[in-house]
Amino acid sequence: MSENAKPGNGKTPVDFWFDPLCPWAWMTSRWMLEVEKVRDVEVRWHVMSLAVLNENRLDELPEEYSENMRPGGKSWGPVRVAIAARELHGEEVLGKLYTALGTRIHNKGQGVSDESIAGALADVGLPADLIDYAKKDTYDTELRASHKEGIDKVGQEVGTPVIAVPGADGEQVAFFGPVVTPAPKGEAAAKLWDGTLLVASTPGFYEIKRTRTQGPIFD
Repeated sequence: MSENAKPGNGKTPVDFWFDPLCPWAWMTSRWMLEVEKVRDVEVRWHVMSLAVLNENRLDELPEEYSENMRPGGKSWGPVRVAIAARELHGEEVLGKLYTALGTRIHNKGQGVSDESIAGALADVGLPADLIDYAKKDTYDTELRASHKEGIDKVGQEVGTPVIAVPGADGEQVAFFGPVVTPAPKGEAAAKLWDGTLLVASTPGFYEIKRTRTQGPIFD
């Protein structure tokens, strides 16, 4: 299926790149699930990696943050397990696994650990031995390819999530964000979606931003 082709149900595909570690991507993903309820869209999930994104600028980051991103740091575990699950069990498992990981890491405050990853695998009925890939580079080539596919659509100066939708001219319209908390629901989710598409598809539009005054609010 081409990147802009509609699935068999006729819904508009929305490609969403995530790193389970990022709380803001988590908020956006929960909003995107609300959008699925009120707009004729279907999310297709993809893995990207903050560790890959930042690997050439680790010395510029706060020490605690950079330590997680370095080889062997805990930032690598969730994305490696997610990409291994995709490779071994198909793309359709990614959305459910992301939800399970994010619920444990963010909503339940478990953070990234062997226990939270193992629990997420159990929650969605995936084999327990997938956790072995958290510390292996077996599918790092595939991880980097998935990451590159998303980040190339928006450039290296943004992060996760990346969202891409078919544009009016047949080319994808891609953007970072939106960064929002708490995740809007119902008509509020629909209004934000419609507005985001409007500005993202405007020729020459590049950025809109304001100061964040609070951290992510998890349901």
